[in-house]
Formats: sequence, C-alpha cells, structure tokens
Amino acid sequence: MSTSTPLQPLLQVQKVTLEYQTTQHIVRATHEVSFEVDPGDRFVLLGPSGCGKSTLLKAVAGFIRPREGQIVLDGQLVHEPGPDRVVVFQEFDQLLPWKTVKQNVMFSLLASRTLGKREAEQRALHYLDKVGLSKFVDAYPHTLSGGMKARVAIARALAMQPKILLMDEPFAALDALTRRKMQEELLQLWDEVKFTLLFVTHSIEEALVVGNRILLLSPHPGRVRAEINSHAFDLHSQQGAAFQQTARRIHRLLFEEGAVEVPAAENEPAAPVSSHPQKRIA
Repeated sequence: MSTSTPLQPLLQVQKVTLEYQTTQHIVRATHEVSFEVDPGDRFVLLGPSGCGKSTLLKAVAGFIRPREGQIVLDGQLVHEPGPDRVVVFQEFDQLLPWKTVKQNVMFSLLASRTLGKREAEQRALHYLDKVGLSKFVDAYPHTLSGGMKARVAIARALAMQPKILLMDEPFAALDALTRRKMQEELLQLWDEVKFTLLFVTHSIEEALVVGNRILLLSPHPGRVRAEINSHAFDLHSQQGAAFQQTARRIHRLLFEEGAVEVPAAENEPAAPVSSHPQKRIA
C-alpha cells in the first residue's frame, strides 16, 4: 500500500521578530511570528494597522532582515530581494509613465535578464491577455483607470513567474465596486495559473474572500493570535450567516484580549480556527 509524500511548505517564517529605527527609538513591529505557506496557497496576513503585516511582507521580499528568527523560501534562507519573490504594492503609480502597458510588463523581464526581447514580449502579451488588457497593450499609464493599473501591476508580477507573489493591500486605494471586481479577477486568475500568494489586508471581509488560509495578528507589536481555514467562502458568501459569523469571530479574536471560542450557533457552521498557526487545519 503506497503512502503519499507530505506536502512540503514553500515558505517558512520561523519565530520572526522585526524591528525598525525611527528618529527617536527602535520600534518592534512583530514578535516571534511563525507560519508556513504551502505551494498554491492563498495565504492572508490579517490584522489592524500597526500590527506589522506589511513589515512581514517586506521581510519575506528580502527588504528587511529579521532581528530574530529566519525566513526560508523553497529551502533557501531569505537574506535579500530576488526574482523568486515579486511584490505588488498598493500604489499603482509604480508603473513607468513613459512606457506603454506592454513595455511596463516587459521591463522587469528585460532588466533582470530573465528573457530576451522577443520572449519577453510574448510572455508580456500572454499575461496581459490573462488580466483582460489585450486591447490596451500600447496604452500609457495615465490613460488607465485605477483598476486597469492594478491589472498591469499583477500581469507584470506574474510575468516574472515568481515562486511566490506578494501583495501588500493591493486594492485598498480602489473604490468599493472596483475592489470587488479585482478580488473576483484575482481569484479567477489563481484558478487558471495556480500561483502561490501571500496577501496583506486589514479587511476581514477581503481576507475571507481572497484567502484559503488566514493568519490573525494582534495589535502592535504583531503576535500570532490564530490561523483560520477560509476555503469555504467566496464573493457570493458575504451575505450568508456562516460568513458573517466567522467575520465576527475574527473581529473578536483580533481585538478582544483573552477572547475565547464559543460554539457556533445551530445551522451556522463556522470556519475552523486554530490558536497554533504551525498546525495544519483540515
């Protein structure tokens, strides 16, 4: 009788403490945070402002070195930025205004010498088609809406074919309708490409929609409160009783000191919660 090989985590964050210097003193952003991301996960870091979630993302990207602990990606210690991790930030003005949409997507491929010009163009066109911008490849950023700029940024990131895509509140600057549309398109894109995603947000609803696993971080400094398996929810679940109940439970776990779990009400199945983030949840 054959046994399946256990899935090996792609990303391991091991007791990571992060600090940064201000003009007056040293600030501790996170304290001994640990979690693992498996291949194909849509893993969300969720917490209030100041909990260190964006700082954690930057540490995974290699922009910040941990004060304590370590970050391991695909068996290699992270100590600097690399093309195996690509970040999509909240600000879409990061697009180069003098380059067309296609040239913006090609830029990273050419600058990193990942591909030659012809191959870079083919890959850029492929991912622009994936995000629905085939008709805008020769447009310039100033002619695009916020949602379209977001699509270009996502296409540019995926064109690098990173081991993990890092997104730091990528839709926070968009209006509510565009934000919902981008969440929907991101999930559709994931269904097609099956990339591994580490996603930062302070929105409980967005976390439940985008993520299949959610790590809850306490207010400053960020500590792990719990991990939630949220694969049961999607954009069409938001008005349902189970979705609303789980959102309330997350809010309690995030903001109420000493919060404990209470049994779910009858006919209101809740997403499983673990206070041990390293433990896999069924």
